[in-house]
Amino acid sequence: METELTIDSIAAGGDGVGRAEGMVAFVPRTAPGDVVRARLQSAGRFARGVLDAVVSPSPVRVAPPCPHYERDRCGGCQLQHLALEAQHEAKRRIIEDSLSRIARREVAVPPVVASPREWRYRRKLTLAMRRRGSAWIAGLREFDDPDAVFALQDCPITDERVVAAWRAIIDAAELLPRDARELRGAVRLLDDASVAFTLEGGERWPTAERFFDAVPAIAALWWQPAGATRRRLMLDRRSDAAPGASFVQVNPQVGALLADAVVAAAQSHAPRTVVDAYAGAGDVALRLAEAGARVVAIELDAEASAYSASRLPAGSRAVAARVEDALPEALPAELVIVNPPRAGLDAQVTATLEAALQGAGPAPRALLYVSCNPATLARDLARMPSWAVRRVQPFDMFPQTAHVETLVELVPASPPPEPSA
Repeated sequence: METELTIDSIAAGGDGVGRAEGMVAFVPRTAPGDVVRARLQSAGRFARGVLDAVVSPSPVRVAPPCPHYERDRCGGCQLQHLALEAQHEAKRRIIEDSLSRIARREVAVPPVVASPREWRYRRKLTLAMRRRGSAWIAGLREFDDPDAVFALQDCPITDERVVAAWRAIIDAAELLPRDARELRGAVRLLDDASVAFTLEGGERWPTAERFFDAVPAIAALWWQPAGATRRRLMLDRRSDAAPGASFVQVNPQVGALLADAVVAAAQSHAPRTVVDAYAGAGDVALRLAEAGARVVAIELDAEASAYSASRLPAGSRAVAARVEDALPEALPAELVIVNPPRAGLDAQVTATLEAALQGAGPAPRALLYVSCNPATLARDLARMPSWAVRRVQPFDMFPQTAHVETLVELVPASPPPEPSA
């Protein structure tokens, strides 16, 4: 069904939202204020649309500077066609809507903290790699056909050093595992400006050393064979460096702003004891420990946890475990920080944090939740009704995309129970 409709807002994921024929319609690559013609496929009260034409462009619509965005229908970015201020407002509203609709929390979300860089901010780029005949291509997937991969020539949101490393990798692609038709690779620019490459796939790689020699831009080479659950360090040119596979912030400038905000919020509660869950390499845990708190840093990645442990001062410790397993033993603590992946908190974690305000032991003074997914953030807050939202602050970690980071400061909704006599 083809129809004309006006786009009112942007949904989580980046699609424009409008109404037509009594349905809520989601149309990718549209902007609030656009009048568009689209083909709709209905599914009950909702419809998915394919944009045919922009009849009347919105004032916030801009020409996407990346040729892949329109020519190859690149799915890496969702909002390049929106002016940056409109991207920020869309993300702010997505968070506000998620908290209201899913968590039943009416919160006024403040403006998004902008990224100092709108372009070339990404220090990591993960690409699908496919063999075409005797050659390999590396690229991203089309937004409306996830099985289709196009050959990437450039990515203007990614640091040029990362893009250059990818070009060198493709030049040496004949030395990749020959028993695979499809691989997945990630180039990461580390804090010391060296480059690490992680390859996933293939069962045998006898040419790994030759590949490493052929791409001198790569300082550390990691490989996770097909069927393996862990990657392993194959070759490393560095003598004394942080672990290459440990978490490195994709946008380090916004990462630093977010870390500063977490530390400031934590220290406003003057905690003597802290649990930092999903702690990564322990950067926030280290800052709080050096300020005098006793910190338990929980992180599943064994390498990141070991690096965290090597830096934490006496009195603080790192635990390599799942948060749902380690959190009950790490409590009580005066402050808890959680920074989960996009899937959000495990139900056991939300249950433990909710129970921490109901038990006879000392309750946390505050909970700081760092989220990269407004929907799972809202779901988790709905599971923890005893925690009240004090403050929300979004950060534009990934300009040009629909992703947004959110820091939520929570405190007990009512005074904790008095300890029994």
